[in-house]
Amino acid sequence: MPYKTNAKMNVRTDSKRIFVVIAAYNEHKKIAGVIDDLHAHGYDSIVVVDDFSTDNTANVAERKHAIVLRHPINRGQGAALKTGMEYALVHGADVIVTFDADGQHHASDIASLLEPVLSGTVDVALGSRFLLDSTQKNIPLIRRLFLKGGVFFLYLLYGIHVTDSQNGLRAMSRKAVQRMELLQDRMPHAGEILDEIHRKKIKFVEVPVFITYSDYSLSKGENRNSLIASMKIAFRLIWEKFLN
Repeated sequence: MPYKTNAKMNVRTDSKRIFVVIAAYNEHKKIAGVIDDLHAHGYDSIVVVDDFSTDNTANVAERKHAIVLRHPINRGQGAALKTGMEYALVHGADVIVTFDADGQHHASDIASLLEPVLSGTVDVALGSRFLLDSTQKNIPLIRRLFLKGGVFFLYLLYGIHVTDSQNGLRAMSRKAVQRMELLQDRMPHAGEILDEIHRKKIKFVEVPVFITYSDYSLSKGENRNSLIASMKIAFRLIWEKFLN
């Protein structure tokens, strides 16, 4: 069930430690704006994991006062998020928010994700672009088909019922993150997180979030790697359920 909220939380005065983790690879064009948006909404513990970028991503993030961690080789988005989440746990995070580096997420949506987690209603809040009012949806057709296919596949094999299988905007309690065993370094990590939530019976809810599609974000992994990522997730799930 989607979680209804009109949250306008001031996280500067909240007693809980909120860490925002961003996996970044060659995002120097967008990362400054992403960090500025987060700062403007009161999120100051921002961890940018530079996944061996060949551009100026890390330096730009440091100038914007983010905590920057650097991978010595390119390992993939899943590995970068895991590095950031491990750092956040060690440094006392109560809630970890994952946030994309390409400008498609909005910091204004985070408060709605935090509310059910901080209240103890759930341990994970998942962003869903499909729960928005129909007038707010702007999902490209090909992307919509891939996402809906992923939703159907997860439900068919494992009974995991979500409306958005590949949304990178999430809020997770410390307890939930500590219980997850995440091994996927690259794109299949999104399916792995949902699989862990389901297998560990971690209580979750979906919350409407807006995605901004731009020529820039669509030129990155959002469309180009969708099919490959979906196929990898499918093969892994089939292997684990029927062949392993």
